[in-house]
Amino acid sequence: MTRQQADYLWVVVFAVLVVFAVPWFLWGDGRVVAGLPLWLWWHVGWMGVASVAFYAFTRGAWDRGMGVTRG
Repeated sequence: MTRQQADYLWVVVFAVLVVFAVPWFLWGDGRVVAGLPLWLWWHVGWMGVASVAFYAFTRGAWDRGMGVTRG
């Protein structure tokens, strides 16, 4: 994968993280799981997904857009 392709991939990853950060598809849903609303479980899971994405970004693409060349 070229650097430009990787850059586009990261743009897509972060766009998906932003779009699904708010569970708009759960608005008005009153389901409760293990004593907590379903939308709260969505946030718990989504923060896990976001943590993995940010970790992967820091390990492989942190230098993007900073004018730093990898050695």
